[in-house]
Amino acid sequence: MSAREPQETAQVAVEAGTKKVQRTWDRVLVSSFLAGAYIAFGGLVAITVSSGLDPKTWGTLPTLFTGAAFTLGLVLVVIAGSDLATGNMMLVPLSAMRGRIGLGDVARNLVLVLIGNLLGALFVAFFLAVQTGVIGGAGADPGSAAGMTHERLAAIATGKTTGESAWQTFLRAVGCNWLVCLAVWMSLAATSVSGKILAIFFPIMAFVAMGFDHVVANMFFLPAAIFAGVPGLGWGDVLLNWLLAGVGNLVGAVIFVATSYWYLFLKDQPVPSTPSAAEH
Repeated sequence: MSAREPQETAQVAVEAGTKKVQRTWDRVLVSSFLAGAYIAFGGLVAITVSSGLDPKTWGTLPTLFTGAAFTLGLVLVVIAGSDLATGNMMLVPLSAMRGRIGLGDVARNLVLVLIGNLLGALFVAFFLAVQTGVIGGAGADPGSAAGMTHERLAAIATGKTTGESAWQTFLRAVGCNWLVCLAVWMSLAATSVSGKILAIFFPIMAFVAMGFDHVVANMFFLPAAIFAGVPGLGWGDVLLNWLLAGVGNLVGAVIFVATSYWYLFLKDQPVPSTPSAAEH
């Protein structure tokens, strides 16, 4: 299995971040809508495969199953090609650190991608999770598949909104995107589809199994819970979680991955001349 050396991976990451801000806004929006939907698909299958497993019997294994299934989301993002805010939080600032783009480019890209991710996640949450009956409503038979998925979703959503303090949510988001960005970084090191999938699997499985907070995943889990009638959950709780998770994800990406690897592999390297607009 061929792979790039870390120095080469850093250069590839810079180029990837640069290309992400060179497209028109409508292409970025469509690409990010797809990524939000892909992450939501990962969340939906994770709920499905981990439902109905009594912790008294299974212990913490359901979180492992959840994490393993959720890896589908980032595999789709990376292999099929789309824009995920949490990955862009590493790639686009890294490109800015190399002087390839400006801070305004970074801000515009991240805002637009977050909007697209939200729309994609909401679409899957409402139409493909709740309206299809895959996630049951509040009155679903507890012994049915719909009832078990509803109970599982309720446990995840209430845990993220009432089971964590603001500080805990922020820190969990930092840890989450440290791992997510490492998954993206290592996927850039791989040059085969199988290598990229393997690079993605373990970091994503780990952050989900540990209960860390991913802002785009929460754009699926929390609205889906509201759409499914999970009691005690309001949009104020959701927005606060998104804010804390988004800021924590940004810190995890910029500080622990982008800045670290810029310092290790790019800081003392000459900056290549920027191609002219005609070459883009």
